[in-house]
Amino acid sequence: MVRTLLVADDALIIREIIKDMAAQAGWKVVGEAANGQEAIDRYRELHPDAVTLDMVMPEHDGLYALHGIMEFDPNAKVLVVSALEQRGVLKEAFKAGATDFVAKPFDKKNLQTTLEQLVTRNAS
Repeated sequence: MVRTLLVADDALIIREIIKDMAAQAGWKVVGEAANGQEAIDRYRELHPDAVTLDMVMPEHDGLYALHGIMEFDPNAKVLVVSALEQRGVLKEAFKAGATDFVAKPFDKKNLQTTLEQLVTRNAS
């Protein structure tokens, strides 16, 4: 079964890199978002198996999106992919329901492995 992914990042180049990595790993990217509100809207519309979520985005940030996604689906699998290294924001993201974290700049193989672990964790 093909797994579906929503990619949320304000940087088009990062979205393209993640989409490319996901496609190579057999994922189907079903949507993209460039800000937090778009991420919530696309999640509600598409119900993907997983989300990659940047924390720093315009209009509404990743924490806003994370809260909105988790409110809609408490079992959502959200992988934070962010250059943000502030412990407070990451702690807040995990408290809000983030499943895992990969720091930018990221290694594609590490991102792929973490994404796979994200959806297989607690799957049984």
